[in-house]
Amino acid sequence: MDPVKLSICIPTYNRARFLENALGRFVDLYRIPFSFEIVISDNASTDDTRDVVETFADNGLPIRYFRNLENRGVDANLASAFRHAAGEYAVYLADDDMLAMDGLAEAIAYLDRNPELSACFAPWFVHNEIEGRDTDLFYQIDADIKFDKDQFERLFAFIVERHIFPEIGIYRTAALRVAWLPRHFAYWAFSNLAHFLESGGVAFLKKPFYRQVVQSKIGRDRPQAGHDELLTAWDRYRGGLEYFLHVGVKRGAVRMTPDRRAAQDTSIKQFTCMRMAVAMRMWAAKKDYVKAYEIYTRMALAGFEHHPVARQLKDSLPLMVAVQTLAWQINAAAEVNRVILHGVDSPPSLEGLLRELGLRQDVAVVAPAPELEPKEIARSAVFVVAENDRQQFLAQGYSPNLVFCENDIVGNVVV
Repeated sequence: MDPVKLSICIPTYNRARFLENALGRFVDLYRIPFSFEIVISDNASTDDTRDVVETFADNGLPIRYFRNLENRGVDANLASAFRHAAGEYAVYLADDDMLAMDGLAEAIAYLDRNPELSACFAPWFVHNEIEGRDTDLFYQIDADIKFDKDQFERLFAFIVERHIFPEIGIYRTAALRVAWLPRHFAYWAFSNLAHFLESGGVAFLKKPFYRQVVQSKIGRDRPQAGHDELLTAWDRYRGGLEYFLHVGVKRGAVRMTPDRRAAQDTSIKQFTCMRMAVAMRMWAAKKDYVKAYEIYTRMALAGFEHHPVARQLKDSLPLMVAVQTLAWQINAAAEVNRVILHGVDSPPSLEGLLRELGLRQDVAVVAPAPELEPKEIARSAVFVVAENDRQQFLAQGYSPNLVFCENDIVGNVVV
């Protein structure tokens, strides 16, 4: 059997419709000018994934299909696809994304011309499949650039200065065997890059060979794993960059003095804060202002409170965080089924904001009632604007910790 040039590795789980769409592109759209195989690792799907695979394999697609006996998680399933790759090179393909064939062919030719490289990376298109167009490019580089084996300091500077994410790559499988490793607190794209760099050189190419589909014709509301990761992964980005430098230091490729350590730490902090700003904007867009505020506090302490996103949200955060906190406190109190608003200028507006920010639908928002039974009082929360109005509700038997004053909540939002 002739050797395979490229293994296209597709991990999947209960996404038969997406996988069918992805495999259909190999029949209708892609023209791959070298030998290839499609390696599918199925994470114990319970839908008709196997039937979809068998249909395309029976019609001639060079598919090798492997199925886990149980769902072993996303990372393990991707590792499974890579471990089964038999080609000279391997590339990841999500079952809802696309390859950019011109860029892919050029990247493979580049690797062929540079056998000392263990991997090459490139920015990727953000793609609207419904409209059939690319809408953005995830990071940009001016020209192809190559980093020789163990050039840790030069590559670190490139990453942090250009805000590069080495997520989309074509890997020489000989290097993949020792460079793709499990990581939990260090972001995989940076930590694995360290091992690719000690296995050989790496390159970053200007021309994309991948399309991330963010609007799919199969499902408009499907989750975006990459977007979800941006919401919480900034500390792992820091961990990944620190891991990258750690490997360079231990291999003798990075000189570490107190001054250089301080400078590198500043670079990592700046990189991390840029990602935190993205996360803060995304949490605010999801109307989770408490999480946006927590990120703001860390950015402010790091000296980034004047970042455009921080400036944009700063004025609205105290009110939105306070109202969301009030909704959360009421939701958290077992059996509370009403909240009384006292002294509020516009009760309907506050009720609307409470609902928008998460107040349970089974909690009634009401005006003060002349008399309530003790059992009704026990199931009631109260919001008062003025501190001196608390006492009248406490005198009626309301729980002291369920009578909320505006200053109690707003005063804890420190911007």
